[in-house]
Amino acid sequence: RRVWDVAIARSYGDARRIHWVELPLGEDAFAQYSTYYPDSTRDALRELRIAIKGPFTTPVGGGFRSLNVALRQTLDLYACVRPVRHYAGVPSPMLRPEDLDVVIFRENTEDVYAGIEYAAGSAENVKLANFLRRELGAQFFDGAALGIKPVSEYASKRLIKMAIEYAIAHGRRSVTLVHKGNIMKYTEGAFREWGYEVAREHFPGLTVREDELDGTEAPAGKIIIKDRIADAMFQMLLLRPAEYDVIATLNLNGDYLSDALAAQVGGIGIAPGANIGAGLAVFEATHGSAPKHAGKNRANPSSLLLSGVMLLEHLGWHEAAERINRAYAATIAEKTVTYDFARLMEGATEVSTRAFADALIGNLT
Repeated sequence: RRVWDVAIARSYGDARRIHWVELPLGEDAFAQYSTYYPDSTRDALRELRIAIKGPFTTPVGGGFRSLNVALRQTLDLYACVRPVRHYAGVPSPMLRPEDLDVVIFRENTEDVYAGIEYAAGSAENVKLANFLRRELGAQFFDGAALGIKPVSEYASKRLIKMAIEYAIAHGRRSVTLVHKGNIMKYTEGAFREWGYEVAREHFPGLTVREDELDGTEAPAGKIIIKDRIADAMFQMLLLRPAEYDVIATLNLNGDYLSDALAAQVGGIGIAPGANIGAGLAVFEATHGSAPKHAGKNRANPSSLLLSGVMLLEHLGWHEAAERINRAYAATIAEKTVTYDFARLMEGATEVSTRAFADALIGNLT
C-alpha cells in the first residue's frame, strides 16, 4: 500500500488518491461473524466494484471449498487475467526469459472450477454412475469418484471476446485458443470452435485465422487467431515463447500454464493476477498462502505489489503503474531483493519485506 500510494502521489499530486476500505474475508471474517464469506463483504464488493486481496488457505480434500472459487462465482468474475513478463535481473532458469511476454485469460466459472463432483461410494455417486452406465452406455471402473466438467458457449465466448478486445486495445499480435479438443471434443473442442466464431462474428475486420495466412505475415493491424492443443502448447511456451502473445483457455489449462510460465520468469512469487467480470474486478497475488512466513517480514511482496499495478492500469492510472514498473526494474537491477531472490543472485543484498518496499519507494522518481 505504501508503494502504491507514493506512486499515485508522485504521479498526480493531490488530484488523485485511493481511499482504502478493509473488508473481512477468510479466517478474520470467521472470527468476527462465524462465516468465511460474510454477505456484507459480498455486497460491499458489488458496490465498490474494484478490490485487491491477499491469498487464502484452502484445505485439500475435506473442509470448506475454496473462498477464491466462491468469490469468483458469486460476483461472476469470469476471467482470470494473468500477465507474465520478465524483469531484467530476476533469476530465471531460461536462457532467454525476456522472450516471454504473454497475458493469459483463464475461464473462471466452469470446467473443474464448477466443482461438480460426487465422492466414491456416496448415494449421489451411485445414482449418477447407474444413470451413466444404463442410459448413456458409459464405461468406467466400479467405485470411481465422478466429476462433471461443464463448458458452455456463453461462458466460453465472453471470455474469448475479452481476450481479443484486450489484444486489440494493447496492440498485441495474436490470440491463441488453448484446448484439449483432440480428446474432449464436445467441451474443449467446442471452446476452440466458439473462439473462431467470436473472432469471425465480432471482429471480422480486425482478426485473421492463422490457417488462412499459409505461412505469410498477417496484414498490418490484424490480430492472428491461433489454436494449440494444451500439451503441445506447454512445450511451445518453453521452446518458442516469443511466438505467443495473448492466450485464452479453460480453467484447468490456464491454471497450470500460468504457474509454469511464472516459473520461467522468476517464479509464482512475482506473478500478478486479476479476476474480472462485467464492471467488477478483484486483483490478487497469484501464489497461495504461506502461513509459515506470516508476520516474519521476509516474504517477497512482488506478486501482490504487481497485482496493484494491474489495478492502477484497470483504473486508467497508467502513469502511476509505469512508475512502479520502472522502480521495480531499478530495484532488481540494484540487486536489493528479499531472501528468495538473494539466494539465487550473486552479489545480492538481502533485505526484509519492509526494506524492499523502502527501496522501491526510493526509486519512484
